[in-house]
Amino acid sequence: MPSPTTFRVIDAFDGPHSGRILRLRLETGDPPSVRSLKGARLTAVAPDGRQRTARVEGFPMFGGRPSDERIRRTGRIDVQVRPEGDPHDTPIGLQWEVTAD
Repeated sequence: MPSPTTFRVIDAFDGPHSGRILRLRLETGDPPSVRSLKGARLTAVAPDGRQRTARVEGFPMFGGRPSDERIRRTGRIDVQVRPEGDPHDTPIGLQWEVTAD
């Protein structure tokens, strides 16, 4: 059975119009396709154990056009997410571990 795909948040900030931008680095598992990430539900766990969920809304273009080849080559992808749950909860931030459901 393959290991689940997990990412580490290496940068995070509020999006220019809405949501949050996360720069992710592949930690374990096989690189997912861009198509599989579009609309995916992410589970993020903070270093202290707090947990948040978010939905991938798109891919910011400031890092270049996202592609399956780029994820395989660099292990990185930028995603724009909309956090689910209480908007006053701590936002997903640096060093959080992220998995796609």
